[in-house]
Amino acid sequence: MAKAGHAWSRAATERGEPEEDEDPLDARIARTGCLEQHRQLQECMAERQDWRQCQEEVRAFGACMARRQQRQH
Repeated sequence: MAKAGHAWSRAATERGEPEEDEDPLDARIARTGCLEQHRQLQECMAERQDWRQCQEEVRAFGACMARRQQRQH
């Protein structure tokens, strides 16, 4: 069964429920400090079904990740 983005993980968090099986990708992204940008990108892609229509979100997530990389070096 296919799922759009990581919506099942996000839904439990938004309801305040503990996550039994936290999505490993969400956990890794959360550690970068870019989780909000990632979620906005996922929501855009789920809504529009075309990443090309989500360029603002792609750029925001990419910029956040680039800042994180620069801080590590």
